[in-house]
Formats: sequence, C-alpha cells, structure tokens
Amino acid sequence: MVGFLLKEAAPALQNGGWLAFVHDDGWFPLENLFGLMPMVWASLLIALAAMLLAAPLGLANALFLRFYAPASWLKAYRLLLSLLAGMPSVVYGLWGLTVMVPIIAAYHQPGTSLLAAALVLALMIVPTVALTSAAALEAVPRSLYTGAVALGMRRPAVLLGVMIPAARHGIVAGMMLAMARALGETMVVLMVAGNVVQVPSSVFDPLRALTANIALEMGYATDIHRAGLFASALLLTFLVLLLAGFAARQGSTHALA
Repeated sequence: MVGFLLKEAAPALQNGGWLAFVHDDGWFPLENLFGLMPMVWASLLIALAAMLLAAPLGLANALFLRFYAPASWLKAYRLLLSLLAGMPSVVYGLWGLTVMVPIIAAYHQPGTSLLAAALVLALMIVPTVALTSAAALEAVPRSLYTGAVALGMRRPAVLLGVMIPAARHGIVAGMMLAMARALGETMVVLMVAGNVVQVPSSVFDPLRALTANIALEMGYATDIHRAGLFASALLLTFLVLLLAGFAARQGSTHALA
C-alpha cells in the first residue's frame, strides 16, 4: 500500500516538488498551490485534543471495569464498551452534527469547529482507551494489589500509586492506538469540523483535516492535484504508522515487564 501511494504521489514529489506542501501559502490546487501545513496542523490538533479528553475518561472506565464494577454488571458493561468501540464512525458523526454542533453554535457560531470534532472523536475513542487500559491492568500481577492492600493502603492510593504505574506501558500503547484511529478518522471530521483550510486561532474555528480533504476532493481531482492528494495520504499513513510503532514498542515493553 505504501508503494502504491508513493507511485501515485510521485508526480507531486519529484524534483523537489514536495517543498510546495510546506512552503505554499494555502491549498489552492487550481492555482498550483499545495500548502498542506494548515491541514496537517488541523489533523494533529483534532487528534491531540480528542486524546486529551478521552484519556482520563477511558482510564476511569478501565478502573471501574477492573476494580469497582459489581460482578453482575461486569459482562454487560464490557459488552457495552465493545459495542461502542465497534460502532460505525458515521453514527458518531450524525450525532455530533445534529446534537453537539447546534449546542456549540448556540454559544459561538458556526458550531462546526475544532471543539466539535474533538468532542465527538473523544467520545468515539473512549471505549478503545477503556478496553485496552483494562487489559493492561488485568495483566498486572494480583500480588501487587494484595500486597499494597496488606500494607494498609487505601484503594485509590493503590490504584494511583501501584496499579497504574505498573500498567503504564500497556495503557500508553492503547492510548497511542486510539490516537492513531482519531488521526485517521474521516467521517466525523468531515461532518463536524467545518472543512475550512486554515490554522485555527481558537477551538471555535472551523478547520479541515487531511482525511476530510482527500474525501472531499478525490472525486474530481486530476493530474498534479490528484498526486497532491496521494502525497497527503502518504504523509497521513506515515503519521499513523509512527503512532502504531510507538504503541507496539510500549506494548512489548509492558509484556516484558
């Protein structure tokens, strides 16, 4: 797949043409301007904001699932998280467009914005963070928990001071995988981010992610314009592979520990 992307992006990358993606002032393919940086920043900002929101919520769900949920709730709660993790992203996008965007618009127009995309994406990746973090916590030897309790530590202190640090590599790996999913998400950002090519100055500004740009323009793009879209897909692929590689490294470290 990487080879296919390289082949299709070659007309835009050869003879130093890749510099245009960094130095051009904005994305105006009809004027031979292919500045990707506003959309790169948009993709990174959306994914990072979503991760900052989802990380504490996902970890809290994992702790509840592992240490607080009554036995009668456990199976149903895990099933609910699994269903939410597998729900099609377009469903989250529809909910965000019809519920979240009007709420934000009532406070600050236009509603479709960095904030809307981050909130909906965070909701979408919370189950992934929760399930992977719970699996990491379950892999920690039970003796660590019982030993800390035997020393007189209260449960919150045991969880924060013993269990989470012991499972940190697995937790971080799960968060990186969830962030990779957020970075590569198309439908949600296409529906609720606003699709304006700009670097936002506030969380209420609309913006366009790399994925949304490819989806919007690939249907009619030709020649160098089409090659530019493939180049942006190549960049996005490398960013996701980078996050996935870091997650794999954290996961292997957790397994060795």
